[in-house]
Amino acid sequence: MDSIIETQRQTHEEIERYETALYSLLSRNQPTHEIRIQTEHKAAQVLDRISSRVTALHNSYLDEDARKAEIGTLSAPAAAQNDLSEFYARLVKVQDHYNKYPDAVAGGFDMELAAILEEGNQDELDDDYEEEDPISLLFSGEEAYGKYLDLYANHTAYNNLKNISKRLPYLQYLDILLAAQNGILHSELSKEVRATKDYEVYIQHLHDYLLSFVKRTQPLVDIQTKHQEAEVEFYQKWDDGDFVDWDENKSAKRLANADGAGQGMWCSACQKSYSKKTVYDAHLTSKKHMKAIAKQAVSETPPQNPNGTQNITAQPGSNVQFLKSRLRSSALLTYLSTSLLMVLVPTISETKSNVERRFSLTAREREQELLEQSKPPPAPTNTSGDAAAEEEEEERIYNPLKLPLGWDGKPIPYWLYKLHGLGVEYRCEICSDHVYMGRKNFDRHFQESRHAFGMRALGLPNTKHFHEITRIEDALSLAEKLKQEGRHEIFEQETMEELEDDEGNVYNRKTYEDLKKQGLI
Repeated sequence: MDSIIETQRQTHEEIERYETALYSLLSRNQPTHEIRIQTEHKAAQVLDRISSRVTALHNSYLDEDARKAEIGTLSAPAAAQNDLSEFYARLVKVQDHYNKYPDAVAGGFDMELAAILEEGNQDELDDDYEEEDPISLLFSGEEAYGKYLDLYANHTAYNNLKNISKRLPYLQYLDILLAAQNGILHSELSKEVRATKDYEVYIQHLHDYLLSFVKRTQPLVDIQTKHQEAEVEFYQKWDDGDFVDWDENKSAKRLANADGAGQGMWCSACQKSYSKKTVYDAHLTSKKHMKAIAKQAVSETPPQNPNGTQNITAQPGSNVQFLKSRLRSSALLTYLSTSLLMVLVPTISETKSNVERRFSLTAREREQELLEQSKPPPAPTNTSGDAAAEEEEEERIYNPLKLPLGWDGKPIPYWLYKLHGLGVEYRCEICSDHVYMGRKNFDRHFQESRHAFGMRALGLPNTKHFHEITRIEDALSLAEKLKQEGRHEIFEQETMEELEDDEGNVYNRKTYEDLKKQGLI
């Protein structure tokens, strides 16, 4: 058994070294989103180890009897100061341990810290070697290392709910989730829909996914404590009756009546259920029913109803109670999902922008994007001195007129700024009121993906006829005018084109085809 005092000293040392390693991790430069996520996960691991050691150290300090016994063993009385039996006994234990484990590595804690602070393949001995990233396995391809949310499965489950007003596309479903910051989630659904079993399963899966995503993308946030606080706040509001849209009594009674109405009529003699009263009355005079009644009269124990209608008086109460608990569970999950969505509002906005951007890409552009994402990021070069000098030069740049920067990273001349008209704003309503600075940028944007996506959303082709058109109303009116002109050209082609028959008579195309159909030509 190790000395408790030595164990406490070693734990103190490990805690201090972990704190130093945590400072080294968080003070590193984090240029990309992937590096930031990796650093935060490593920092979370260090915090967990510090927490476990602090707990163990606190428990050891509470064990005063063990400390007193250890101190009593170390401090021998004056008569036995030359007695080294305890020292040699512990020395024998140490020797026996290393004889039993001769390959034990000394300094295992140093190797553990080095593994935490390691920054990947730093030796550069093998450029083709690609180190496996365990953090990337936590995210799906759609999540892109935690940049976006993957809500396609939840969107499908939402559209499969019964009695919803209409099925929404994916972008509108993201808008509904974004609207949760202004109120409770899914307030657009009726009470009947939110009280069903399908909605409870859907909101449970949505809540589990959001909670898992927050834990994976924000490992340093104590989301579990916030989750528990939100749960306590919900129960308090539920008991106070603040949730008007979740009236459990009315919804439970309505569902119980609906369930009771759908049970039908049961014939205990025939052991059969009938959905309509007319069919039930008609079978009462049948021979099969008469034989079943005679058989039931002879039998001592009447046949039981498998649906349990014998205790029909106790069934409605238990059914209402069950529906109340389901309604409360759905309301709790909806409230907790709303609190999680409040944290993920920027991520949902980025997800929506990414979906809109991908809709405007062609198949070839999407394949090229996947290839670029699969390539490993370039290794950072250690040019701290040059980078510091460049940063100092950039800080000294004087740009009071906020002129755009040129190819050399410096503001362009003012005369060039005025020559190209970069101070003139051009607003495009089709591009969601985006402002373009300068005539050249404005003319170029008509062939870019943002304008093409806006035209596709209006159901219009992005052709040269719509060049210089920036207002939605003008684009729709021009499209209608082009349709009318197209019909007029077809009519003129039918009336102006002339055809000649075998006898040399000349007709226009329409008259010629009519006479030919009648057999007059």
